[in-house]
Amino acid sequence: MFDFHNRVVVITGASSGLGREMAFGFAEAGANLAILARRFDRLEQITTEIRATSDGRCLPVECDVTSTESIELAVDAVMAEFATVDVLVNNAGSNRGAGLLSTSDEDWQFTIDVDLTSLFKVSRAFAVPMKANGYGRIINIASIYGLVGNTAIETLSYHATKGGVVNLTRAMAAELAPLGITCNAICPGYFLTELTEPVLETPDFQQYIRTFVPLGRHGRPGELNSAALFLGAEESSYVNGAILPVDGGYVAI
Repeated sequence: MFDFHNRVVVITGASSGLGREMAFGFAEAGANLAILARRFDRLEQITTEIRATSDGRCLPVECDVTSTESIELAVDAVMAEFATVDVLVNNAGSNRGAGLLSTSDEDWQFTIDVDLTSLFKVSRAFAVPMKANGYGRIINIASIYGLVGNTAIETLSYHATKGGVVNLTRAMAAELAPLGITCNAICPGYFLTELTEPVLETPDFQQYIRTFVPLGRHGRPGELNSAALFLGAEESSYVNGAILPVDGGYVAI
């Protein structure tokens, strides 16, 4: 089970963090990869590493997921290289938000554009070749903050966008199912990445995690990969519209 040889997996936001980890996870399972991000130099480095350790192909594609034109060019590049798309992982995201009283219009709109609207645009574009093939797996990376509020960090716009991703996933799952395309979401908890490390490794946040995460720790690199492989697998054909927390039990209490 979960053999991705001869499957084409597209991952946005793949130049660092969870996107990079998932790229290596799919590569280890034999997938052919198209990794998308704005930082092309990072993508080239990752591509070199993947090609050295995997027998699958890897295509780096520079892409701004907030730009419809850039996304369409990325689809053209992927189709020119692979002629098909089997799995799309919508991972790209960012956040400029703060609390309700201190979030500016500009920061709110930035977060909406990057974390929610981009998923709509990217999914719309890559669903076209999936529809043509009668097969597809779309995986949206949401967040535990799309399911609950929190008392650790004021980040209102991030909560709003990730909550939107959760219900966008359900709507897409219902619409695309007759086309042979499933859509599911992963809600990561606190994962250690180069962006989150300065916060997660502070004594105060470590205490917060020990108090509110039943496993008593943050997620480690690679611990999201099994969920992505499961939802992207051909064998998961009856899993549709699922919202899967991978959070050490955070939303269970």
